Amino acid sequence: TPKMIENYLHKEEPYNCAGSFKSEALGIALFERFEGSDPNSLIGLPLIELVNFLGNEGFSILD
Repeated sequence: TPKMIENYLHKEEPYNCAGSFKSEALGIALFERFEGSDPNSLIGLPLIELVNFLGNEGFSILD
């Protein structure tokens, strides 16, 4: 609800976060589920996609 969002923003002040919510903290209470291929995209950078992109460009992070 709008009131829940307002309370969340007041309690956590997540304005420096991707999407202005912290999935690792109180922000997760605003969601029922997540759908996607990379859960890291919740915190800003889709790491699986990044690793795949780098591999396709000839860079391996494990070499």
